[in-house]
Amino acid sequence: MLEVNNLMVFFENALALNGLSLEVREGEIVGLIGSNSAGKTTLMNTVSGLIIDMKIKEMRKGGQRITVYGNIIYDGEDITETAPNQRVKKGIVLSRERHPIFPESSVMENFKIAGYLRSKTEVRETMDFVFTLFPPLVKLKNRKAGFLSGGEQQMLAIGRAMVVRPKLLLLDEPLLGLSPLMQKAVVDAIVNLNRESGITVLLSEQFARPVLPMVDRAYVVENGMLTLSGTGPELMNNPEIKAAYFGV
Repeated sequence: MLEVNNLMVFFENALALNGLSLEVREGEIVGLIGSNSAGKTTLMNTVSGLIIDMKIKEMRKGGQRITVYGNIIYDGEDITETAPNQRVKKGIVLSRERHPIFPESSVMENFKIAGYLRSKTEVRETMDFVFTLFPPLVKLKNRKAGFLSGGEQQMLAIGRAMVVRPKLLLLDEPLLGLSPLMQKAVVDAIVNLNRESGITVLLSEQFARPVLPMVDRAYVVENGMLTLSGTGPELMNNPEIKAAYFGV
């Protein structure tokens, strides 16, 4: 479904991604594991196309120069230069880190805003599915999103992405800032949405322990480069992973 080939991203002279290649097959949950500043968010922004908007904004204000090399293939099509809104129409949807929601709008209003590309029936059906994934949101339908807890906001952010009806769902740091209990709730929901809807998931995360048991495969990125890859169990039992991420 997705192929990233020899991707290199520069912010001025700083190299954020260095010859990174990976693939995501249809129906998989694939993890991208790495510490802060490893390049995970840059990869997500590049796959989603947000990097194109970032380049344009920086050029307009005379800011840092952003340069991208390599290519991205989605469903057999080269989308390296495809605008982000067109990628959304093709089914690539990004849920960004740190709960990107509309704080002054209610939970229901957030869903309706996210579903502007879909019919009312499709939005209603997807909202019903989201509420089965995230039962705590049912009682919060009319609450302003800004008054939700961090975990509830993350549920809402993922739900907003679901309303767009993605084929490939990109989750950037979905567990960031959550308690262990809330991390488990979000992980369980990701597994359920993958199994029940067949949506392909690529997620980036620095917390390897809760992520590796749920993924089909994972890549480890350090300083913008891939250093390891394998199935979840293979990486869970890898001594280097244990030492770097589990403190063992």
